Amino acid sequence: MKVKNLGLLLCASLTFFACDDTTNTLGMGMLPDSDAIAAHTMTFEVTTQSVAADAVYAKTAIGYVGKFTDPEFGDYTSSFLTELNCTEDFKFSDILPDVYEEYYDGDTLKGRGTLVDDKVAGVRLIVYYNDWFGDSLNACRMSIYELNDQWVQERHDENMRYRYTDIDAEKYKGRLLGRKAYTAYDPSVPDSIRNATDSNGNRTYSPALVFDLDTEIGENIMELNRAYERGENNYFDDADHFIDNVFKGVYVKNDFGDGTILYVERVDLEFQYRFHYVDSLGVALKKKVNDENGNIGDDSIYIARQSLFASTKEVIQANQFANSERLIAKANEKNWTYIKSPAGIFTEATLPYDSIYQQLSNDTLNAVKLTFTNYEDRNSQAFNMDAPSNVLLIRKQDVKSFFEENQINDNLTSFVATHNSSGVNQYYFPNIARLVTTCINEKKAARAQAEKEAGASWDEELWSEQWNKDNPDWNKVLLIPVTITTQQTSSSTTVTTAVQHDLEPGYAKLQGGDPEQGGQKLTLEVTYTTFPQ
Repeated sequence: MKVKNLGLLLCASLTFFACDDTTNTLGMGMLPDSDAIAAHTMTFEVTTQSVAADAVYAKTAIGYVGKFTDPEFGDYTSSFLTELNCTEDFKFSDILPDVYEEYYDGDTLKGRGTLVDDKVAGVRLIVYYNDWFGDSLNACRMSIYELNDQWVQERHDENMRYRYTDIDAEKYKGRLLGRKAYTAYDPSVPDSIRNATDSNGNRTYSPALVFDLDTEIGENIMELNRAYERGENNYFDDADHFIDNVFKGVYVKNDFGDGTILYVERVDLEFQYRFHYVDSLGVALKKKVNDENGNIGDDSIYIARQSLFASTKEVIQANQFANSERLIAKANEKNWTYIKSPAGIFTEATLPYDSIYQQLSNDTLNAVKLTFTNYEDRNSQAFNMDAPSNVLLIRKQDVKSFFEENQINDNLTSFVATHNSSGVNQYYFPNIARLVTTCINEKKAARAQAEKEAGASWDEELWSEQWNKDNPDWNKVLLIPVTITTQQTSSSTTVTTAVQHDLEPGYAKLQGGDPEQGGQKLTLEVTYTTFPQ
């Protein structure tokens, strides 16, 4: 590849070239005739293929649990493990009143404190979920296990891939804490509770699965905390000490049922205590009637509950997704390509950087348009997966660092697009010119350095062969389903704050694939400007 000049690499920001899809002389009336600048459009072919995602980086506060079988992609199961957060310097004495004691003060009998005794009356683990995918009345069963010592040993390992969805959560499974049958929609909850709202109109009901645990678990935690207050351990200094020494966390899995995926919002460890009802003077109230003769009854006692430890973004939560072999078979189809979430299939596109440079190296690149069109979904199954709402187009070699470092699209080497489902069914990228010029510049700089070092022994063909071997993904991008988080600034501007892998079920079947096996190439439309020589 003979180097000519750097005109292509300037990528001038003539935004009026990006306004129309078809004209090849757009914007000429905006410039003086004497400039004699010519704008043109040229198309290049793009090849695509499906690639199995294997595992994706999933740093999320949502836990996914369940199993779903799709006739096209086969089944996938989801489970998760999560630690429970402990606030710094946590003490039960800071949140609990004193134990009730009677004492005599003058002529008035008064009470002090309301706690019946310094004991835990019960412990519950509550799994709150805010939504689900699939059949709301499908019979399922959830099992919850405490994490084991191996988790404690490995959670501090910087090389551990617990954020990736191929984590082997089973190896961290300790003792069984509880097992419960459920349906995502609980028909036993009356509408008056399900639809109740607070003074601001927010719903107060949260669907949840409640597991009654052995009270000994709570008693042990409380005893360790009393020892902490006496200075005998440091287990409640912070979350890490709590997880390492007191309660390691839980592993949540579905062990029966196919057709429902729960989206778990959080997991709480709730403690229960017995309290006295007391009057305004602090005296423990008696039940009005205890027997048929009207004798004064025992102290009136009630149970109070409080969630003290919960899964939060400050502690580790890891999702595991396991797909059947059917997914690999779909990824190997050649007549088209797919994108499939969660942790399913990406579409890989090979962009013709060399061809663009060879033909347009004397010109200025203004706009490069790329469109992925999906076939209309004709699947009539009861719970159909929608096309992912948002996708990320990114250099294949940058995927790992992009998600692990919580980057957002920079419109230089990473771009996002929203699915246009109204008629065209497309993911449209109106201008990836900066990506094209960046990649061409990258190869040019490497070539120039290599030629300088080689001197008289320079061999263009040999270098090109070695470049392609050392940089197999240089000209490849991936189309990945993502979720996008935004927020409003003080100036009412919407800005992107996070781009993460989409972990909810979805897929799209895209035009493309291997032309030699029934597929078709996509078109890359390049608008460029030719200046007079």
